[in-house]
Amino acid sequence: METRRLGKTGHESSVVAFGTYAIGNVGQDEADRAIEYALAHGINHFDVAPSYAEAELRLGSYLKRHPQPDLFIGCKTNERGRDAARAELHRTLERLGRDRFDLYQLHAVGTRADLEACFAPGGSFEVILEARDAGLVGHVGITGHGLEAPATHAEALRRFDFSTVMVAVNPLLHAIPDFRRDWEDLLALCAANDVGIHVLKATAKAPWPDRSRATLNTWYIPFTEQADIDRAVAWALNQPVTTICSSGDLSVFPKIVAAAERYREVDTATWESLLTTVPDYGNIFVGADA
Repeated sequence: METRRLGKTGHESSVVAFGTYAIGNVGQDEADRAIEYALAHGINHFDVAPSYAEAELRLGSYLKRHPQPDLFIGCKTNERGRDAARAELHRTLERLGRDRFDLYQLHAVGTRADLEACFAPGGSFEVILEARDAGLVGHVGITGHGLEAPATHAEALRRFDFSTVMVAVNPLLHAIPDFRRDWEDLLALCAANDVGIHVLKATAKAPWPDRSRATLNTWYIPFTEQADIDRAVAWALNQPVTTICSSGDLSVFPKIVAAAERYREVDTATWESLLTTVPDYGNIFVGADA
């Protein structure tokens, strides 16, 4: 699998990062098989969070039995207060059996209000900086969802030299003019400041009409046919980004891997056609990284 430099982290990340949301609600044996599949296909970047059900414990169990010293692990916190964020950070290190994070991120910062809460005196950002200075965190990043996330992350980059941003983007969102403008502005800012870019929800097709009746472990209806996934992955990887997080559903995961391994075979006209066929669903991509 192709690798790309993750901005100023200097890490050569696989173009698919394994989103461990997918193993949060499965047993350890199934989680082990998914992790081993990812590693066998050259995925060297894993994304995990305390909010992903039992994902930290599943990944931690595997790593304690099968150490992967070269694996790049990014984690994050939804907490906004100092004490809760500190406790969460140390709990995750213990669960993973590691003594430091390669990347630690402010999580789900999709609006200016979210950003202000993180940066407030006594907020979670203080804890992350303290952990970085203590050697517990290598690089600091920020993640977010929704229409306001690109503009919010651009503002965050004006306040602090983040190493990475993680944003949901796909043809559905790109078709919204205001989002597309802010996304392009964020791309330019990241390029100027050597900021690595993760993409979330690259293979989203549509929102669930009724989330309570969802049939897959995702917060949106994903593409499930290989040809559609090929086009969506090719579109995302032809953006100036480093890596896309895999789907929250394990049945879709190998199809995303396959698409990433051959995305150059999808001609430009084919993946660009996604931009002219998607409906306008508005602000649908909020919630978990799945």
